[in-house]
Amino acid sequence: MQMNDGSRGPRGLTGRGLATRDRILEHAADLIYTRGVHATNNELVRRAAGVSGSQLSHYFPNKESLVRAVIDWQAQSVLGFHRSERFAGFDTVEAYQEWADFFVVSGRPFENGCSLGSLASEIVKTDLDVRDDLTRVFAEWRDIFRAGLERMQYDGRLDASSDPARLAHMLIAAYQGGSLLAQIARDVAPLRDALYAAVEHLRTYTTSDDIVIASSALRDRARDVVHSVENEFGQEALDHLAALRSDLDR
Repeated sequence: MQMNDGSRGPRGLTGRGLATRDRILEHAADLIYTRGVHATNNELVRRAAGVSGSQLSHYFPNKESLVRAVIDWQAQSVLGFHRSERFAGFDTVEAYQEWADFFVVSGRPFENGCSLGSLASEIVKTDLDVRDDLTRVFAEWRDIFRAGLERMQYDGRLDASSDPARLAHMLIAAYQGGSLLAQIARDVAPLRDALYAAVEHLRTYTTSDDIVIASSALRDRARDVVHSVENEFGQEALDHLAALRSDLDR
């Protein structure tokens, strides 16, 4: 996803130039998150990224171009993750369950909140003309879910009475709200409860055809998830997931 933000984009840049630009964006995003947009100035970004004033101006001639590029940079990470083969287009209910499990088991939002949501909450407070950029990003995120749900509905695996767009909004809202509450409480429980409740609500719209498809693949998928979690996060994460499941079964 590329936005016309007035900055010098990746096209035509050398490998070194791309690395410098990405370093600036990484530090700018961190400063905006920790200090806010208004308190993040060129001098802070320049020092954090280890670049000169002329280098910063070369890539980002003004603050608005920098903020727009930060939005794009964060969006590529979040949307790229959701478009990965891991979730196979989000056209089964089990893909949404795996999505929820990933965030609950990893605990990443519990530590830092949603990177894109946190960035958006800071930027919307400003008078910068970037609201359309944020709207576009979240619309793309919604459409990833909506497209998968529409395929399920077209195949008869999601009830015709369901509204894919509304369900997609519900899933994103559950993640955003749950992440914020988990971050405040320093406890993953609010995120877990919000995501699992959203997925369970989605299940109420699935038809018998989707249940049969999901059941036939569930054993293999569960084995893959266990191996993936163990390889990425270790045995402690598996024990954490088992404890969560035990709590839900009570």
